[in-house]
Amino acid sequence: MDVLRDNLVYLLPLIILQAALALTALIHVLRHNEYKYGNRVVWVLVVIFIGFIGPILYFAIGKGDE
Repeated sequence: MDVLRDNLVYLLPLIILQAALALTALIHVLRHNEYKYGNRVVWVLVVIFIGFIGPILYFAIGKGDE
């Protein structure tokens, strides 16, 4: 438990960044209908269950042209 408490200073910004990134990607997935690859259900699952990489994948390869 002491290790977690000692490293909380470093982990908290990463946790906040991951939550903000996932929330932003999830909102974008739900508001838009066009995707380069896949469909809405696939991207929601990717964003929710693949941590940092899921939202980055969505914005890099999944987000359709506006």
